[in-house]
Amino acid sequence: MPASITTLQDMIVSGGEPLVWGRRTYVMGIVNVTPDSFSGDGLGTDIPRVVDHAVRMEGEGADILDVGAESTRPGSTPVTADEEVRRLVPALDAIASRVRVPISADTYKPEVARQALEAGATIINDQWGLLADPGMAQLAAQSGVPIVLMHNQRGAAYRDLLSDIRASLSRSVAIAVDAGISPQNIVLDPGIGFGKTADHNLEVLKRLGEIRDLGYPLLVGASRKSTIGRVLDLPVEQRVEGTAAAVSQSISGGADIVRVHDVRHMVRVSRMTDAIVRGWRPAGWRGGSESPGRSNARQCH
Repeated sequence: MPASITTLQDMIVSGGEPLVWGRRTYVMGIVNVTPDSFSGDGLGTDIPRVVDHAVRMEGEGADILDVGAESTRPGSTPVTADEEVRRLVPALDAIASRVRVPISADTYKPEVARQALEAGATIINDQWGLLADPGMAQLAAQSGVPIVLMHNQRGAAYRDLLSDIRASLSRSVAIAVDAGISPQNIVLDPGIGFGKTADHNLEVLKRLGEIRDLGYPLLVGASRKSTIGRVLDLPVEQRVEGTAAAVSQSISGGADIVRVHDVRHMVRVSRMTDAIVRGWRPAGWRGGSESPGRSNARQCH
């Protein structure tokens, strides 16, 4: 198991920067080692392809890599812990030897998470927010690693959408803290696409501030989701622009991390949105001087 990480802020992300909440939005690149990903990018157990994909994402500016081995697409068949370990651990072991950014293990099974941490993961991304297996809270507390707590439920019935999501996430936080997980190691995820209709997803994206008000860093994963496909009537491979809109809205709503498939594009979207929303500026910024292209722009009018 890796050395204990006191807080997320101890992590070094893209460009060798320390992770500082509020400085800019951090981009989490998705690495699917499944044969049946909803987004069509499942790499299976082809380790050279998995590593190439991870290295490319790091080169494109990913701050964190999220590696998962169980599909969450509608109608997918759950896999056993043994099968998930068989897919996930060799991929993590290979990726960890080639990248420098933190790696997250996307799993809700404690035994899978334990072996993932031994293979090089430094974050647990639990899509059931510690509600699927109480052993996950104990593992995260004992290992000292950060954990993402996502809202999820079976079915899409709510009395009050945002109030119910907030209550469920608050319950997840309570389980985490009671188990000994440091509050500084907790990130919340409203669970876009999980236990929600398309209208629910759009409402959550519109009202992210109500989740942010719980007081924890916020991760949002709307990339290529079916809600985008329904709004734009587009297949999964044509949802980059829709994802860009969702990413920009998420940042405006308070997201600290965006989980995406198309890293190169979404790093650019995030930086531009950060420049507007957070006041972020790139190194060597000279925004007070006249733009080099201004005279040429005048000639275009």
